[in-house]
Amino acid sequence: MCNTGEAPRLALVVIDMVNTYDHEDAGLLIPSVRRVVPVLAELIGRAREADAPVIYANDSFGTWRSHHGELVDTALAGPHGDLVEPIRPDRGSLFVVKVRHSVFYETPLAYLLGQLGVGHVVLSGQVTEQCVLYSALDAHIRHLGVTVPKDAVAAIHPRLEAAALEMMERNMGARVTTAKQIDFARPAGDRC
Repeated sequence: MCNTGEAPRLALVVIDMVNTYDHEDAGLLIPSVRRVVPVLAELIGRAREADAPVIYANDSFGTWRSHHGELVDTALAGPHGDLVEPIRPDRGSLFVVKVRHSVFYETPLAYLLGQLGVGHVVLSGQVTEQCVLYSALDAHIRHLGVTVPKDAVAAIHPRLEAAALEMMERNMGARVTTAKQIDFARPAGDRC
């Protein structure tokens, strides 16, 4: 049956991809990130072409005086800048600094999404079994639609990633799909 009501606007949320990879699990995470970056770069490009909001939600690296430009510059100058360059924010990108796992926890993201008329988020980035999972739960309890492109999220532990994707789909009603199946020009509720 076709959705006859107005479908929610989509936004792409890029989680923690502006990263220095200077943390305990980086060695386990980087191979997954290398697989994800080309897919995510293409997904970001398609979102921008469709004029869908692209919102980076990123850890502050523990630097409380940091702003997004400083975070991007620090990550690009680090030993893994090649993982940041293809997906770096452009002038039209929005940026939310976070300090905990969820992109919603004590950030202005929910307010921003409301101002943009967004009712459905596409969660991408890292780490699937941590920040993506907790962000999906927080989106769900805020009555936002959630899509997770499984080839545009990176994980530390593949077994936990599989469990997290299943939890998002079963418990939170998330649509788990591939990046190529996401059409930013078509409203999220339009499945006809």
